[in-house]
Amino acid sequence: MGNLAAPLNALRTATLEPLSRAANRILVVEDDPAVQKALRRLFETEGYAVETQSDGKSALDSFRAAAPAAIVLDLRLPKVSGRDVCKEIKSVAPGLPVVVLSAASDVSDKVLLLELGADDYVTKPFSPRELLARIRAALRHTARTAETQVVSFDDISADFRKMEVKREGRIVVLTAQEFKTFQFLVQNADRVISRDELLNEVWGYQNYPSTRTVDNHILKLRQKLEKDPSSPIHFRTVHGMGYKFVR
Repeated sequence: MGNLAAPLNALRTATLEPLSRAANRILVVEDDPAVQKALRRLFETEGYAVETQSDGKSALDSFRAAAPAAIVLDLRLPKVSGRDVCKEIKSVAPGLPVVVLSAASDVSDKVLLLELGADDYVTKPFSPRELLARIRAALRHTARTAETQVVSFDDISADFRKMEVKREGRIVVLTAQEFKTFQFLVQNADRVISRDELLNEVWGYQNYPSTRTVDNHILKLRQKLEKDPSSPIHFRTVHGMGYKFVR
């Protein structure tokens, strides 16, 4: 990114606005004035405060000054790309909801963005009501996440604020999606969760190629966190329904 964006260390030292003061403010990062205007009207009609930025550098500067409740982020931005903006913001504030907009419809782009930490992905042209619903879902997920930040079971400890999982005091390396799956299951402990719900809540959209993706991530979590992955105690399968986390 060169000198096009503030150094990551500068972002890390930024004073982020507490959620209580930013709970109704949405940052829209979009270089098309017509789309900016439409999104401002959409969100303001629903009672949100809206800030708009037209390039990636200005978006990072705005985030550094005061974190919003959520970000609507176009991929194709001048100065700093939407991908780099998403990656840097999520490295500093992983719990801040980011919903990506793009004209691209290639599935690999969706996977890439979600691996960078984006919470959802909407392709252009989009339904304003659908985008609003996705923003609200992301905000609800953030509210649930804030309720539980540190958990422990057996020899496992997890600090969701730090995005850190340890086993017997040693760091367990999880991919971004493994971590999100783990966090969602833990924060919905003892509740049976369907594969479709996991896809929607963790991956952020409903048209992922296959629900086998969920099964593969559960398998990886068992291998990394269960004492006996072949006979799991915590990450249980509920046949015909989905999965359930039990401490």
